[in-house]
Amino acid sequence: MKRILIIGNGGSGKSTFAKKLHQKLNLELIHLDNLFWKPNWIQTPKLEWHNVVQELIQKEKWIIDGNFNSTLEMRIKRADTIIFFDMKRKTCLWNATKRIIKGKYFKVERNDITKGCNEKFDTEFFRWIWNYNKKVRPRYLDLLNSLKDEKQVIIFRDYKDRDSFLAKLQKEN
Repeated sequence: MKRILIIGNGGSGKSTFAKKLHQKLNLELIHLDNLFWKPNWIQTPKLEWHNVVQELIQKEKWIIDGNFNSTLEMRIKRADTIIFFDMKRKTCLWNATKRIIKGKYFKVERNDITKGCNEKFDTEFFRWIWNYNKKVRPRYLDLLNSLKDEKQVIIFRDYKDRDSFLAKLQKEN
């Protein structure tokens, strides 16, 4: 595992896991949200974004956390390992809600998102989480199934799967 891509629904635990994996493997950790979003939730222009990602994936070793369908194909081609967080909708919604509460009322800042992108209730984001398992998940599962012979594909269906994986990694290292 030298180039690891972590994908899944919003609020599924991708970024938290990526940080733990980074600590265990000491690979460069890249949070795509941190690069795509400029302060006040301004998006990076499409061409610039593609160039940023193209440059990132040329590195020899990395952990990249994030979906961003527009660059998914190029990241998958370069990755040797793909980890998919296939979590229940209620888990993702609850985690996203907790993130807002922590940010708003407890002023907990995230280091996986650009400074100036304050947590807020975003109807579009919650709608995306709500519809993910119906609209996005089937495509991702089909894609991952087609890649299983050429890439290491790992699917976490719950946090027990994730924790078992991390424990196994701990024993190996």
